[in-house]
Amino acid sequence: MKQSIRLIHVVLAACAALWHAGAAYGQAFPTKPIRVINPASPGGNSDISFRLLQPKMNETIGQQFVMDYRPGAGATIGGEIIARSAPDGYTTGWVAASFVINPSTFKKLPYDTIRDFTPLGIVMDVPSGLVVHPSLPVRSVKDLIALSRRRPGDIFYSTSGPGTIGHLAGEMLNSAGNIKLVHVPYKGAGPAVIDLIAGQVQLQFASMPLLVGHVKAGKLRLIAQTGETRATGAKDVPTMIESGLPGFVVQSLFGFVGPAGIPRAIAGKLNGALVAAIKDPKNSKSLVDRGAEPIGSSIDEHAASIKSQVALWRKVAKAAGIQPQ
Repeated sequence: MKQSIRLIHVVLAACAALWHAGAAYGQAFPTKPIRVINPASPGGNSDISFRLLQPKMNETIGQQFVMDYRPGAGATIGGEIIARSAPDGYTTGWVAASFVINPSTFKKLPYDTIRDFTPLGIVMDVPSGLVVHPSLPVRSVKDLIALSRRRPGDIFYSTSGPGTIGHLAGEMLNSAGNIKLVHVPYKGAGPAVIDLIAGQVQLQFASMPLLVGHVKAGKLRLIAQTGETRATGAKDVPTMIESGLPGFVVQSLFGFVGPAGIPRAIAGKLNGALVAAIKDPKNSKSLVDRGAEPIGSSIDEHAASIKSQVALWRKVAKAAGIQPQ
């Protein structure tokens, strides 16, 4: 009996020591720079948003956040690096919509999007816009659907590649409007927009920051946006819902994540740095001016969002007949 009591005391003491050690580690964090894996190439929305928020994040946490670009394989190379890193808070990731879309478009991923990551906060939503070449005689989604029904298979939409958010949005429109737009995939957003401006294709769903300059220059015509409500920086453009397609919402959420198992105290510090940077009025305005909707969510809100977005895109991909590759 005495031995059992002594054993219980030893176990309780060990647990207490571990708890205090973990708490102390969380209080000391960070003591060195924090790597931020970007699964995309430099120059995109991920890169621009991080560069904008980085100074305030550095100031808040007291260390440097350093971006490490690891593009390729539909963002899965960078995703795998994040998932396989030590859960000490010193390796994190800055991920785009592909993070929650990939489970629907890849037969097998080298990680589980829900189980293998620690959510650290939603950065922003980058609404997509539906743009057409000025030569296409449409000024609304209603016009586009009517024209497409008169010319089935004769109107082409470009995307940055198969299985991307633009592809899924295009197939959602085909389904919702009972039309047949033809998908033309490109290797990247840049070439897809260039050919649209040149009139080689007629329309595209793409992120608002990518489109704003071309729309203002008169090279493209913006006829709708895909958010649930009108974006702060595009109040004069109707949503797809307002255009007569109930439930047509496409969110492109950017998130801050780490490998699974990061202690809550450390995750809280990382989330705090992100939220402080996003809530900074100057940073928030800069994101809005670029066509984004700043969010800066809590950890729990981000976790719930990842689950719901993965489920949503699986449903969309299945309805569109998109087969995982």
